[in-house]
Amino acid sequence: MAGITRALQPLTFNEYLTLEEKARRKHELVDGVLYAMAGATRNHNLITVNLATLLRPAAREKGCRLFASDMKLRVGERTAYYPDLMLVCGPSPKSPLYEDSPCLVVEILSASTERQDRGEKRLAYQGLSTLQAYLLVDARRRRVEGYYRQNEQWLYQDIQGAGEFEVPCLGLSLSLDAVYEGTDVPSIDNPNDHG
Repeated sequence: MAGITRALQPLTFNEYLTLEEKARRKHELVDGVLYAMAGATRNHNLITVNLATLLRPAAREKGCRLFASDMKLRVGERTAYYPDLMLVCGPSPKSPLYEDSPCLVVEILSASTERQDRGEKRLAYQGLSTLQAYLLVDARRRRVEGYYRQNEQWLYQDIQGAGEFEVPCLGLSLSLDAVYEGTDVPSIDNPNDHG
């Protein structure tokens, strides 16, 4: 009986990569522990596609790589996430299975992910020296929150209504109307507005 109750050892990053290649579901790795990822809503997917469509031409022109949902981002020795959107303008790591130097990371907020996206993930992403902006795009109301690196500080911006926000890696501005096009996400001003 004593042999059955041994503590589980945290996974190494290479063990995680090996397991993830064979897995039927995606998992994030946090301090060596696997966490299964849940599916996304229609609005979440529409917002991701809209953002990728808006960013792709400028990313291509600048020689950057844009990833949506399926590329791992290594943020530590035993931690990797699958950001909803990631823009990388620097060199690739040796492994084709992950990236580690994004200039932009975007997470689409939902009730089940908001706490982690605002807390643990934000801190991990902001620890990456290449990151210029971290954007939180709400899938429940028209709102984008941006954390922008300025020297060694992070500036916060809250964009609502008919506002625009910057994508510093690409020198691009995007409107909330374009990001939320085709969704039924209401604006904060008018929760009954489904346009």
